[in-house]
Amino acid sequence: MRPDDWYSTQDLTGFLSHAGGFLRSRPDLHTVALTVTETLRTDGTRAYGGEAPVFGALELGGQVRAAYFRTPPFRLTVTPLTPDEADALAAHLVALGHRLPGVIAARETAEAFAAAWYRRTGVRGTIGQRQRLYRLGNLTVPQPVPPGRARVAGKGDREQLIRWYGEFIEAVGDHAARDAAAWADSRIAYGGVTFWEGEDGSPVAMAGVTPVVAGQVRVAPVYTPAHLRGRGYAGAVTAAVSRGVLASGIREVLLFTDLANPTSNSLYQRIGYRAVADFAAYDFRGPKATGR
Repeated sequence: MRPDDWYSTQDLTGFLSHAGGFLRSRPDLHTVALTVTETLRTDGTRAYGGEAPVFGALELGGQVRAAYFRTPPFRLTVTPLTPDEADALAAHLVALGHRLPGVIAARETAEAFAAAWYRRTGVRGTIGQRQRLYRLGNLTVPQPVPPGRARVAGKGDREQLIRWYGEFIEAVGDHAARDAAAWADSRIAYGGVTFWEGEDGSPVAMAGVTPVVAGQVRVAPVYTPAHLRGRGYAGAVTAAVSRGVLASGIREVLLFTDLANPTSNSLYQRIGYRAVADFAAYDFRGPKATGR
């Protein structure tokens, strides 16, 4: 395995032409790459802010075997790799002068790349978050269903969506991948957020879905304000948005959970989501770890 087996580009159209078929071959494991590149394709390559995104693929024997992307200043996202492939990618990126803040990938891949990055740069990776990818099986609505109803968010809900998106990002301790207003406008345009409304018509929780790409959607984000939690709203709105996706004919319905949150993992399993794979995020700390 040689570092030159990987190639890097900032040309999204060329990348998708070359590696799009590979990404679509496993829409579950490649869900993040599919949805992010679709957003970049439709909203422009500055949709996530920061520097221009970078894309890359591994080609062996005339076939694409793996791919990566990065929307600075965020972590590198990589499809599943062998340890040799991870080491070759690390060497490739070092040779190009890339400085990474971290990596997120299937757990074994993230571990292998973090180890390779340390060997190549001396920058040690520290575990940031452990996630689990789930796929919806047989949908079950959690009982009892709280009072209220589901409603798709519209233009009149824009300020509510902006505020809740910011609160969600703060609650999960992450950095927003997109400007909150741009995120809200994008989701409103395709009906990508569902509210659970209380009996008085006030939104008490929300669940979003990504655009349909390669026959899959991902439920994200799911958010209930802190003072309204523990009343069944998250389960109700997640079940409602999942039912809506199924009714549209989509059968590949996915979501990620934080493995440090046993409550959400238990809830989604009760709704009918089943584990697909574990993912891990590593942060790279040190003088060489930031910027690009």
